[in-house]
Amino acid sequence: MPDLQETEFAAFVAERAHALLKTAYALTGDRHAAEDLVQTALAKAFARWRRIDEPEPYLRRVIYNDFVSAWRSPRRRAEVSVAEPPEPGPPVFVESDTALRLLLRDALKQLPPRQRAVLILRYFEDLTVEETAAVLSCRPGTVASQASRALTKLRKLVPQLDWSADLVEGRN
Repeated sequence: MPDLQETEFAAFVAERAHALLKTAYALTGDRHAAEDLVQTALAKAFARWRRIDEPEPYLRRVIYNDFVSAWRSPRRRAEVSVAEPPEPGPPVFVESDTALRLLLRDALKQLPPRQRAVLILRYFEDLTVEETAAVLSCRPGTVASQASRALTKLRKLVPQLDWSADLVEGRN
């Protein structure tokens, strides 16, 4: 018979795992990597479940930290060599939300992990600069500068997007 800790944990996972997976996917751009991130975070949380006051912010912090740490690690994914590298063509603009989302997803993958994490926290998770800094254990100024650099790069990578929108600039 499961104890109270297992029951509470299972209920939390059933209720919030999908939201955590969406965030992890936004970070990684890969479903399998996202599932691995969430699974690792849940395993870490289960070991400390009784001591965690607010599980969702704790898990999100673990997901973001593990994502950024994985790219710093010397064991990060190895590149695959091919006989001839593909020639990148100019991005094709199609008047559809799906095509634009795919372009944006591909552009996000080209950002450094910290910049990607900042954008996901700020604009996907809708956190403030201060909340983002707390999750990433850095200063608010670091969040602002990383967001600025990331948006500058995204503007170059996806010029088809309407970058004049107030939300992109952080104005509400």
